[in-house]
Amino acid sequence: MSNTPHTLAEEFPDKVEAIHKLKVSDAKFARLLEDYDEVNDQVHLAETNVKPMDQFEEEKLRKRRLQIKDAIAEALSAVKDA
Repeated sequence: MSNTPHTLAEEFPDKVEAIHKLKVSDAKFARLLEDYDEVNDQVHLAETNVKPMDQFEEEKLRKRRLQIKDAIAEALSAVKDA
């Protein structure tokens, strides 16, 4: 498991299988996952001072991560309801 906090497996532990199924069947969803991982990695690097950044920029990244996470949750709930 990754040392980076807020991985999708941690955020959606009961949806790991659904995430994988959507990832392989929906290119838009797969891109959301890539975006989330990229932004999450940037936040982690900033928080650990590996790549420090302005507090405002770090906050923008956190908000972007939350937006992507919300989009992932919405996609997962749509599959559940279908």
